[in-house]
Amino acid sequence: MTGPFNLPLSAWLRWGLITAVSVFLALVTLSAVILRDQIFQTFLDPGVPFQTYDRPPAPDYTQDDAWAARPDVQLAGDAGHPAVFFIHPTTYDGGSHWNAPYDRPQEALEVSQIILPNYAAPFLVEDVELYAPRYRQASLYTFMNNREDSVLARELAQADVQRAFTQFLRELDPEQPFFLVGVGQGGAIGLDVLARRIAPDEAIRKRLAAAYIIEAPTPLDLLAGPLSTIPVCTDPGEARCLVGWVAVRPEETARIEAITTRSRAINGEGQISPIEDRALLCVNPVLWTANEDYAPARLHKGAAAAAELSLTDAPSPMTNQTGAQCQGGLLMIDQPRASALRRPGRLAEDRRVRPANLFYMDIRANAQARLETVQAILAEEARYAPPLDAPVEVETAPITPIDG
Repeated sequence: MTGPFNLPLSAWLRWGLITAVSVFLALVTLSAVILRDQIFQTFLDPGVPFQTYDRPPAPDYTQDDAWAARPDVQLAGDAGHPAVFFIHPTTYDGGSHWNAPYDRPQEALEVSQIILPNYAAPFLVEDVELYAPRYRQASLYTFMNNREDSVLARELAQADVQRAFTQFLRELDPEQPFFLVGVGQGGAIGLDVLARRIAPDEAIRKRLAAAYIIEAPTPLDLLAGPLSTIPVCTDPGEARCLVGWVAVRPEETARIEAITTRSRAINGEGQISPIEDRALLCVNPVLWTANEDYAPARLHKGAAAAAELSLTDAPSPMTNQTGAQCQGGLLMIDQPRASALRRPGRLAEDRRVRPANLFYMDIRANAQARLETVQAILAEEARYAPPLDAPVEVETAPITPIDG
């Protein structure tokens, strides 16, 4: 028996089966593309509630292995160098843990070879020393959902960094200024350090050159609450103030939604709560102002792809790469011209920090200016003796003659 075009019926059946299988595979592939983030999350879920999760051992910040970077403790106190306390972003996706062991080799390598050269090195101006704690970072998975387990994992990470900051203050020369820098997850934790440790303590606060919260949303309501003593930096040379931005391109709708509607940050009570409709801080890292003026690419001092460079190496700056403008609490940027500066096509890229720094040279020049400002302020303040205490009345002491 044959069908149309004189083909045997069996051939038509085979053709129909092949077509059906092809359509099925195409639908599966399309579904996988559409649902890839959900599928990715499934593989990252530790599969055990945080309350019963066996947490990795805590780092001991008196020991060198708890730090990705730390100056020689014996020399730091004598040298009197200014410093930067740097909190790295998320480098662990998830799967086995809610919180990565602080000494996992994979994450340690990414921090040392990619994160520090790109995001910590710009602050190493003059003789600034770098302190970069390792910590039991919350996994990328915890930033992709709003589960209570995820919040608890992030609180554990915060607690580690708080202990690291305590050790940092013990080792830093008590008369020297410092930067606080947090990137990604490190930026969210940096807000907690600012709110709990720096903002309430005038002695610490006056030594703050500036705080940089990079690629993490900073709700403006914190400025009227726990961060009320730390103003926003509105001038490129201002010190003792706060800088923050999250860079997006207008067409990155998934990233914009993730930041503005599905992110979390501390609230006025210090709890990690949803961003939702909270207005966000944006300081333009080209102009260093908090207004909505557009900074054209010709003002851009330079990006850098500094992976695998040492912290003392000077990367080749890529200038005039992007324009930038604060809009609605986000830093809207143009697509960088250099492909090395563009976001890679990784899964969950809307939650990651790019492996290159778009504003490397802009940050470096700005850090230099703010450090010089705070050093001048501290030197001027040191010229004045502290106020005298109220006079104390002393009663006349009896005189006892000594027998000759």
